[in-house]
Amino acid sequence: MTHEMNFATLLEGFFTHRLMQQRQASPHTIASYRDTFKMLLHFIQQKLRKAPSKLALTDIDAPVIVAFLNELEKVRGITARTRNLRLTAVHSFFRYVAFEAPEHAAQIQRVLAIPSKRFTRALVPFLTRAEVDALLAAIDQHTWSGRRDYALILLAVQTGLRLSELTGLMREDLKLGVGSHVRVIGKGRKERCTPLSKITRVVLEAWMREPLRAEGQPLFPNASGGKLSAHGVHYLLSKHVDKARATCDSLKSKRVSPHVLRHTTAMDLLQQGVDPATIALWLGHESVETTQIYIDANLELKEKILAMTIPPDAKPGRYRPGDRLLEFLKSL
Repeated sequence: MTHEMNFATLLEGFFTHRLMQQRQASPHTIASYRDTFKMLLHFIQQKLRKAPSKLALTDIDAPVIVAFLNELEKVRGITARTRNLRLTAVHSFFRYVAFEAPEHAAQIQRVLAIPSKRFTRALVPFLTRAEVDALLAAIDQHTWSGRRDYALILLAVQTGLRLSELTGLMREDLKLGVGSHVRVIGKGRKERCTPLSKITRVVLEAWMREPLRAEGQPLFPNASGGKLSAHGVHYLLSKHVDKARATCDSLKSKRVSPHVLRHTTAMDLLQQGVDPATIALWLGHESVETTQIYIDANLELKEKILAMTIPPDAKPGRYRPGDRLLEFLKSL
């Protein structure tokens, strides 16, 4: 490695060339990776008493990274899921370094061999049809903000768009009329078009007739015509959910976020018999395996499978003991 190819040079190249130029990573991904390395560098500075800009690549070895992750869990109290996200950022950087500094292959492989931590995966939360109806009914459409919120939440539930995709929508991303759909650029800079139901199309047609509050405003602007923040969407959703709880008891025990609306779309599609591969395409998932979480959470689907596999009037068969060796293996 040349003298210029120190850790600082590699890290700057990782963000500017790999993430921003080559992968065109989203601002959310860049911010997450940035925060990971800020915490890592602060940890190493305290441990080695060395300024981050003076670090050599050899200072960032596997034991240091494991110690950093362990401290995040013990001192900051992060979950195993968050720990794995931090490790993902580090792994991504070292895969980049493998091409830029192959002479450090042994060190790089040891870092890449650090495993993710196992954790209990909770069932995904989602809303039932009755809960969605109660939520939409709770919105006062006599006000401009109410009509905006109604159109936004209805679109979110029907399309399953991510929060960043919803707030980033521009008016030209919406196509109404024949073949109505909404166009988004999702994770990994992948473009996808999601069709709109008749009800959603009618609501959005009415919303598009609302007077503009600013030139070039997004599809769902704030009061001044600018872009709605993530905090703003969380706030408006929470406000309407609180009101809906007065008429829907089951909402009282649920914490509803914009991502829960996305889960609701997936569960609704699954319950309607849509196959997981199509749901993954609809939601813009990188892998069909991601959609597995909805199958795990779908109790109704499991009950249908149970009804198909256990005949109600079946007579019990004669007991036959299993093979002793197989029983031993099952008991391990």
